[in-house]
Amino acid sequence: MKTIKVGIVGIGNCASALIQGIHYYRNKNQEDAIGLMHWDIGGYKPSDIEIVAAIDIDKRKIDKDLSEAIFAKPNCTKTFCKDIPEAGVKVAMGKVLDGVAPHMKNYPEDQTFIISDKKEAEEEDIVRLLKESGAEILMNYVPVGSEKAAKFYAECALKANVAFINCMPVFIASTQEFADKFRQKNLPLVGDDVKSQLGATITHRVLTQMFQDRGVKLERTYQLNTGGNTDFLNMLSQERLKTKRISKTEAVQSVLDKPLDPNNIHIGPSDYVPWQKDNKICFIRMEGKLFGGVPMYMDLRLDVEDSPNSGGCTIDAIRCTKLALERKIGGILTSISAYTMKHPPKQFPDEKAKEMVEEFIQGKRER
Repeated sequence: MKTIKVGIVGIGNCASALIQGIHYYRNKNQEDAIGLMHWDIGGYKPSDIEIVAAIDIDKRKIDKDLSEAIFAKPNCTKTFCKDIPEAGVKVAMGKVLDGVAPHMKNYPEDQTFIISDKKEAEEEDIVRLLKESGAEILMNYVPVGSEKAAKFYAECALKANVAFINCMPVFIASTQEFADKFRQKNLPLVGDDVKSQLGATITHRVLTQMFQDRGVKLERTYQLNTGGNTDFLNMLSQERLKTKRISKTEAVQSVLDKPLDPNNIHIGPSDYVPWQKDNKICFIRMEGKLFGGVPMYMDLRLDVEDSPNSGGCTIDAIRCTKLALERKIGGILTSISAYTMKHPPKQFPDEKAKEMVEEFIQGKRER
């Protein structure tokens, strides 16, 4: 049986949800496999994904089997698949760099990271781990604002000759430097900043497109999000939010023929509410003018479990990346990046991005 061998950096809530999902769908068939955008991609089903390497910096996860580490604190996402067999993969110590915001040390241990006292890995350690594990793809789940860490792991992927999927909002795929490096090594690159399957960004984009298609002039809009996981705690630091705000704002602005004035659009995380845990609550408001210049207002409240919501996109991104590896396609994968990421190198309307992905899967489109 063919498998897709994947390494993961950051064994947090998103990694936990993805790994639970791989096992959740293992005993399903296409008829009862709810919650997937694609059951089969190029002959690969969700259960064909094998996690062969895992990297983190939290002492509660280091040296633990992956099956145990995904449920360790401060992870707090919903457990929807309890039957996770021992993986035979121990979580390795990574490199901290800017992966932990200074303010997080002021919070209770069950809400924040506890950095391991083990010696930090260097580039050669990570490269060796990826090579020895047989990883074909490296998933980047380091926290928002970890620019140095994201670039460090992208460089490790290049040196280990593995593809890279950047699920967080430091711009890797969106920069010419890394696009060129991955193209030159003929390695697939997907990014940046994973969308939720049905979350705040995709909902806001669809509504914005609807305003435009129905001739309603959108004048002002905001998107405010609250949550209680480590991602939201980390994002209390405004300095770490710059690229996140850019990513989410551009995802909505790109749908409009004429972008809104920056003073009339506000999109981004709003606050950390510990008891919400991995539950994310989003508030969207849109103000516009209808026929005759008559004003209208729309308010929407979206309530979702944050991390499983991203799994629907990453499970497709992994399988499309595997197809690119098989077809010896390197560099930016335009279609799956536009479909599953908030800040792809090139934005497309959602229906166009979906069409492009279908063409890529069928081999009718190169990337």
